[in-house]
Amino acid sequence: MITRREVLGAGAAGALSLLNAGVFAGQAPKKKLVLRSSWQTVNIGDIAHTPGVLALLERDLPEVEYWLWPSDLSNGVGEMLIKRFPKVKIVQGAEGVKSALEECDFLLHGSGPSLVAYRDTLMWHNKTKKPFGVWGITYNELKPEVTELMNRAKFVFFRDSVSLKMAKENGVTKTVTGFGPDGAFNTDLRNDEAARKFLQVNKLEEEKFVCCIPRLRYTPYWKIKKNSGYIEFKDKRNAEMEEHDHAPLRHAIAEVVSKTDMRVLLCPEDSSQMEVGKTHVYDKLPEKVKERV
Repeated sequence: MITRREVLGAGAAGALSLLNAGVFAGQAPKKKLVLRSSWQTVNIGDIAHTPGVLALLERDLPEVEYWLWPSDLSNGVGEMLIKRFPKVKIVQGAEGVKSALEECDFLLHGSGPSLVAYRDTLMWHNKTKKPFGVWGITYNELKPEVTELMNRAKFVFFRDSVSLKMAKENGVTKTVTGFGPDGAFNTDLRNDEAARKFLQVNKLEEEKFVCCIPRLRYTPYWKIKKNSGYIEFKDKRNAEMEEHDHAPLRHAIAEVVSKTDMRVLLCPEDSSQMEVGKTHVYDKLPEKVKERV
């Protein structure tokens, strides 16, 4: 039997072995790698990408100096990362980017829903001619310029088999490709004391509750991110589909409660989903079901 954990570990090991043997081989110490990551802080997955990848690099390539080139470290995320990774250098502003381009030997594009930092990766490639790689992304862009850039990478790892298949079908064939799990899977940041208190207060026992994550068709970033403009067609589509999308979730919750002794936790991935879970799921459940939710 091969466990999910072993599969995830094997995917990560592929990227790290390439970095260690094929990219940094023969270079004089100290080697410097810049991680382009940290896209936003309203989404727990986006927060987790960065510490997960940094923890793997720290463990498996301890001789390398790490820089982080972030998009957003607000909401306490920057302080959290500095506390966990005090040796990581944070790239800030135009001067910081200039230093990263000049001093670092390799750029690693972190996990995300696409090649999020396409422009920055392209700039790295064009200005420095130094190698770069892509870690655990989703492939959802058919733009020829993105395919061309991916083919210039030392490796591109995709976080799901559908993305890997699509990428190959659309011409990402001139570099090393494969499955590479999202960096978030390796996050080791925990707050056990707060978690224990939360579980106790809500009568949640280990392996005896189900997590349900509600979501709208489009994340209403205009509600949760500064300077994010209102998009009418997305708001309208959300309203049109909210009952269609959440009725099955309410049905599943009722089934769990009626047929098992498990409890149910409504929990968010992004900060807009607290409201969504309350109004579209919890408030519409029968009172007897609510007792275990």
